[in-house]
Amino acid sequence: MRVKLTPAFCKTITAEPHKERSVYWDVVTPGFGLMATSSGHRSFVIQYRNGGGASRRLTLSTALSLDGARREARKLLGDIERGGDPVGDRRRERAAAEVAKADTLEAIALDFFRREGKNIRTIAARRAAFERLIFPTLGRRQIGDISRRDISRLLDKIEDERGPVMADKTLTFLSRLFNWHAARTEFRSPIVRGMARTKTSERARSRILTDDEIRAVWSATEKHPGPFASLVRFILLTGTRRNEAARMTRTELTGSDWLIPAARNKSKKDFLVPLSKAATAVLDAVPVIGRRAAPVFTLNGERPITVSRCKQRLDRDSGVTGWRIHDLRRTARSLMSRAGVPADHAERAIGHVIGGVRGTYDRHEYHAEKARAYEALAGLIDRIVKGTGADVVSMRKRIGP
Repeated sequence: MRVKLTPAFCKTITAEPHKERSVYWDVVTPGFGLMATSSGHRSFVIQYRNGGGASRRLTLSTALSLDGARREARKLLGDIERGGDPVGDRRRERAAAEVAKADTLEAIALDFFRREGKNIRTIAARRAAFERLIFPTLGRRQIGDISRRDISRLLDKIEDERGPVMADKTLTFLSRLFNWHAARTEFRSPIVRGMARTKTSERARSRILTDDEIRAVWSATEKHPGPFASLVRFILLTGTRRNEAARMTRTELTGSDWLIPAARNKSKKDFLVPLSKAATAVLDAVPVIGRRAAPVFTLNGERPITVSRCKQRLDRDSGVTGWRIHDLRRTARSLMSRAGVPADHAERAIGHVIGGVRGTYDRHEYHAEKARAYEALAGLIDRIVKGTGADVVSMRKRIGP
């Protein structure tokens, strides 16, 4: 409908009867009009053809008065006559904004988590570090604009507030993300050698429990039995990693063999642990709670026990402090050597990858050798706990060939 638009008309008009919306075209400025809906919403629009082709409609700012909208419409229509395309320009601006948003560090990191998260054991900790430490500073930056200086400043801040080890963890997380993105695009990572705040050799833990500490911890687990106490004894007897053991289910057990699934093993391969009689006895003593597929070490049959709180209580009960659950794995490996287990068999027993040509071509499972290694470990732990002489195995009577 063509009308002469006036301020009074624009304030009161609604859509024509039985229509959801109507456009009232101005007779003063061709191509300019007022669109009104049946609910009373109104907005100024212009209508034009893109280069003589498709018809396009552009909505003007709702803050404009009638006179202001006319002036804006005349300017835009003049630009259109000279080849302009305001609707196309807006679409291109929105597309560019979406592209820019997609290239922010946060957007790329979220895509990385979605695509690669299933292959990363520590994905939860990694995601938390990004959200807490990285996104607030660099999340909205275009990844291609992030410089070496930006990374250094971020690491400086983390080192000052949370220590050099956390700074290096953050650097590792960023490096993995940047390398992943570089493999998919022309992006070049700003991270170079020498940016770490510590040396790996200096960070490596060497803590193992002494015989007295082993006796104290073992005694505390016997005085205060429960899923966590059983878990501690089981990890020491098997030398496995905390999450490998804490998340085990009875469906992974076949006789005295325990198959750690690839998803929970650091090497990303299924790993078979032939359990010693002592380790099997620990499992047999743990009450079955929930379904067979439920975690073995659980209080509710649904989730594994919370290690951190239980560990604090164990420290108080045993009087042994300054150690971590993972130190039990290192302790177990050291005890195997004391028990006379050949180094090669001990390494295979705790699941370390054998490098070189042997690691590539030797596919023997070493089941019998690992079983003997675990029995030797269990025997030595038993002697330590009972105080009956821990080092009775002579180096001239080593286990195995």
